[in-house]
Amino acid sequence: MPCLNEAETLEICIRKAQGWLSAARCNGEVIVADNGSTDGSVQIAERCGATVVHVPMRGYGAALYHGSRAARGQFVIMGDSDDSYDFSDLSLFVNGLRGGCDLVMGNRFRGGIMPGAMPWKNRHIGNPILSGIGRLLFGSPAADFHCGLRGFTKDAFERMDLRTTGMEFASEMVIKATLRKLKIAEVPVTLSKDGRSRPPHLKPWRDGWRHLRFMLLFSPRWLFLYPGIALVVVGLLLGGVLLRGPVQLLPNITFDVHTFLMAAMFIIVGLQSISFAIIGRRFASRYGFIPRSEKFDRALESLTLERILLVAIILMLAGAGSLFWGLEQWAARNFGALNTSRTLRAPCSFGATPGTSLA
Repeated sequence: MPCLNEAETLEICIRKAQGWLSAARCNGEVIVADNGSTDGSVQIAERCGATVVHVPMRGYGAALYHGSRAARGQFVIMGDSDDSYDFSDLSLFVNGLRGGCDLVMGNRFRGGIMPGAMPWKNRHIGNPILSGIGRLLFGSPAADFHCGLRGFTKDAFERMDLRTTGMEFASEMVIKATLRKLKIAEVPVTLSKDGRSRPPHLKPWRDGWRHLRFMLLFSPRWLFLYPGIALVVVGLLLGGVLLRGPVQLLPNITFDVHTFLMAAMFIIVGLQSISFAIIGRRFASRYGFIPRSEKFDRALESLTLERILLVAIILMLAGAGSLFWGLEQWAARNFGALNTSRTLRAPCSFGATPGTSLA
């Protein structure tokens, strides 16, 4: 149980968990990962017989990470200590883990959300959208990415190699479990209104952005690769259409050189985005943020320094040749004014004699 000044509800959560352990005849412990409480939460946990893990680093993820590391059991069940989840019956989680699951997620939308338990923007906007994005980007089977009640094996916890310290820890766990092909299941849970008199630590917009940012950074394909490919394709198609000359769409709408330049910019930005995707994928896999890919590693190994330098030299020579050709064409016209609409379409103007007008 992560804890930061939860004196109002901590004891009832501990008692419920201890009662379930006794009734289910499970050999277990209750761990309170304290994040620097100043309201007597630590003393309450110790009086109730819970194991207290002092976590000096602030953050929801930091508390859960260090609390899970300190756990001595085969299975770990994490849940908020604000009495919003019912610890008096955790059978569905334990049964799922005993059945071979690596991660058992709670689903509040299947189990029920009590009146006043979740703000409308979280219930109808934040959670559905972020969970949907997570399912789209990573193919995760979980439909409630941010449920605070979930169980996992200690082995799965070690394999996930979790890093984040904030609220995005919840998303990181689901994403890494999916990427590492761990067995994930969902069980219905009920979310009740918490028993605290103070506002929750969760900041919907700030923490929602942190979740979204984490998902995008964890998926270079969707952040850089796919948008880059789309920009290159659109740029090539648009540039190909405009290469031979202006295109009149309506009597008062004509696509000409400015659109042609925009198509070129699409290609440049798209290629840069694709290169960012390759670099980001390499960095993330090298430092353990996402699993390594043998195909991707083999492809990168084929890009030796010599081959990259050869391609770079060819491109530099082609660029230099184009520059000198342009200067030659300009000199043939006594360095006078040029028609931009024609000169930017060099392939179609190539071969024009010096006396031919490019207007």
